[in-house]
Amino acid sequence: MSLKLYFAPGACSFVPHALLETAGEAFEPVMVKLHKGENYSPEYEAINPHHQVPVLVDGGEVITQIIAIVNHLDHRFPHCNFLPREPLERTRALETLAWMNNTVHPTFTHVFMPQKFAGSAEAQAQIKAFNAAAYGPMLGEIEAMARKAADAGRPYLGGEQFGPLDAYALTFLRWGGFAGYDPQGYPALWAHVQRMAALPAVARTIARERLQLNVYKAA
Repeated sequence: MSLKLYFAPGACSFVPHALLETAGEAFEPVMVKLHKGENYSPEYEAINPHHQVPVLVDGGEVITQIIAIVNHLDHRFPHCNFLPREPLERTRALETLAWMNNTVHPTFTHVFMPQKFAGSAEAQAQIKAFNAAAYGPMLGEIEAMARKAADAGRPYLGGEQFGPLDAYALTFLRWGGFAGYDPQGYPALWAHVQRMAALPAVARTIARERLQLNVYKAA
């Protein structure tokens, strides 16, 4: 069956994008330009009425939401071990993935798009500042994960092979630059992200999305 991924450069869709490249099976990447509102077009709304990326189309099945897509890809490509096979280790990886998706990610959304949550410029500025302050400690938690993995000699955050936690960690640290955080201030995480970015499949994903890992600019 054919695979198609709708993604936006630099968005959370980087996670399944990198996993698909890692899997090595042919897929069709379809870029959605969020800044041009393409996710609100009638054509895209027919695919995902929530107007979000990513969307994975596997044959005739349309799958949305990061955790659901990751779970689907893990089952579709079991040899990749995107999630651990041992039950408790898998549970822990999913636990961390859920936290990344339901806590860290929305916090950054409030930084990057405060206009979605308030109408006035003053309220938007308050939302942005409050959530930017909250985002730093969350990066600190992921830094601790990277340090713990490095100390244990484990090359990846969620198992024995590259997986969604590594791709999401790369995305979050990159986003941190937009929130005012220098990625080099998280040395273990920055080293981990650079190692992940050097993996051939991840490097191809970064190249297709034309991403710069460090977007931080000192005030």
